[in-house]
Amino acid sequence: MKIVIIGSGNVAYHFAKAFLQNGIAVAQLFGRNTTELEKISQELNIPYSTKKIEIADLYFICVNDASIQEISTIIPTENCLVAHTSGAISINNLIGNYRKAVVYPLQTFSKTKKLVYSEIPFFIDTEEDKDRETLVNLLQKISRKIGFAKDITRKHIHLTAVFACNFTNHLFARAKEIADKHAIPFDYFLPLIDETVQKIHHLEPKLAQTGPAIRNDNSVLEEHRKLLKDSEQLLIYDTLNQSIKKMYEL
Repeated sequence: MKIVIIGSGNVAYHFAKAFLQNGIAVAQLFGRNTTELEKISQELNIPYSTKKIEIADLYFICVNDASIQEISTIIPTENCLVAHTSGAISINNLIGNYRKAVVYPLQTFSKTKKLVYSEIPFFIDTEEDKDRETLVNLLQKISRKIGFAKDITRKHIHLTAVFACNFTNHLFARAKEIADKHAIPFDYFLPLIDETVQKIHHLEPKLAQTGPAIRNDNSVLEEHRKLLKDSEQLLIYDTLNQSIKKMYEL
């Protein structure tokens, strides 16, 4: 099976790397960003082009959500399978006379961070049963966690991921702002962060909650509010404490 990966960002890089590490050849990388394509090409020894996309059996569109529909129109053959990799975009956003699919990896990707691909859940959606089987057989070489999700389920998976990952990381960034402002090394907090994440491997998150809000310790909450001079940080602090109190009906 001849595979082409379209894109030059984090997802494209990790798809290509995961395939190669598991003995799956990638015929071409295609995209617009010559600099990034060249970096991936040199590291993974995969040919790339910014001008002509090769004829292939399977195309993975690994670009930002806003570009998926436009990119889907440039596929050069009808006798192929095309899969985008977004959690939030419908399979119907693929425009072309080819077989359509979605392969959504439930993970956050950065080119500089190594990943254990076998632990990443991949969610598949296809128009045709035969293509589901093709993708399962392919992805089982990479991951031991293969699932199936139609558009609405996949969108809810993606929404959950935004709460669990993107919002959480933003709070880490906001926490570091406070630490940096007061010359407190952020490394001090890494064991706390690690324990918080590890705890929910064994406890339901709702049962793992600690802190002044769940204790209804209003004197501490008010002292914290006085310390926060940044209006955005204060808004986040108040909003999350109110949410915690509401969840536990305090």
